[in-house]
Amino acid sequence: MRLRPVSSLALTLSLVAAATASSPVLADVVPQRERPAPVHAVGGCELFPADNPWNRRIDGRPRWKHSAAIVARQAAGHDLHLDLGTTEEYYGIPVNVVDADQPLLPLRFGVDGEDYRDESDRGPVFVPADAAIEGASTRDPDPGTGDRHVITLRRGTCDLVELYAAERVRDASGRVVAWRAASAARWDLSSNRLRPAGWTSADAAGLPILPGLLSWEEAASGRITHALRFTLPSARHAYTWPARHCGPAGNTARDLPAYGMRFRLRSSFPARRYTGVARTIVVAMKRYGLVYADQGSSMFVTGTADPRWADALDQFRERPLDGRALEVVKPWRRIVTC
Repeated sequence: MRLRPVSSLALTLSLVAAATASSPVLADVVPQRERPAPVHAVGGCELFPADNPWNRRIDGRPRWKHSAAIVARQAAGHDLHLDLGTTEEYYGIPVNVVDADQPLLPLRFGVDGEDYRDESDRGPVFVPADAAIEGASTRDPDPGTGDRHVITLRRGTCDLVELYAAERVRDASGRVVAWRAASAARWDLSSNRLRPAGWTSADAAGLPILPGLLSWEEAASGRITHALRFTLPSARHAYTWPARHCGPAGNTARDLPAYGMRFRLRSSFPARRYTGVARTIVVAMKRYGLVYADQGSSMFVTGTADPRWADALDQFRERPLDGRALEVVKPWRRIVTC
């Protein structure tokens, strides 16, 4: 379940106009211990530059001083849950890939009382009328509840649009004439530019979703070279780089994680307990870690649904990975309180 802070600062992004008008912030370069690994690509587009925070190893960074308290409060005692699915179409977050000449559709804002247009990129958007929505299935392509993310990458231009609480808008004949969402964010995959400070995105933290998703093809290659997106139930009213948006007002305890915090598996955790794709995921959690991106069920790691995940899912059921094996990495920058 997605929880958003109730605040007059609740905004979104503006897909073409507002992003251009806003003053972008560049993700600064952090020295690397080794040459960057190949960057994961989707639709022929690398998911951000090699020095982007999502693509940086954190196994050599120091542990955060509040790590033990943060892990104990919400992660310990909860098993890693790969929210992927095999035969269940509605599990995971689908990714839509379109060509550079994809027709544009208008974008409207406001769904179920949520409206973050002030922090959103405007339309029109290159999201196709038949785009897959998170939580949908062949029998029910238009879910009425849930986060309903829509992730769309455009080939050639290598840009990305992500919608939260997305709905198709139809005319009297039933033809799709527009999209409606609570928030919208556009990303240039060739750039490290961040959202304006204080802005949300399709994820509460103000971060892109796609670079943190698990995909079968990448995991089956034996190497995952980016951090993974995950959720915990409660966020602190704060964020740390590269996140741009705070958790709910009133959540000030230091044992709550700020959005953008990086977690990792302890180096002593025995990856040899797992084989194949499951081991690849464990190694990635040690090297690249997990990014706290949104409030939700504890220890949920998201990816795309695929029947080939069955063996990895079975291994984590048979040999659960308890959240107490995690630790919090010292942030690259100070924590911003709101």
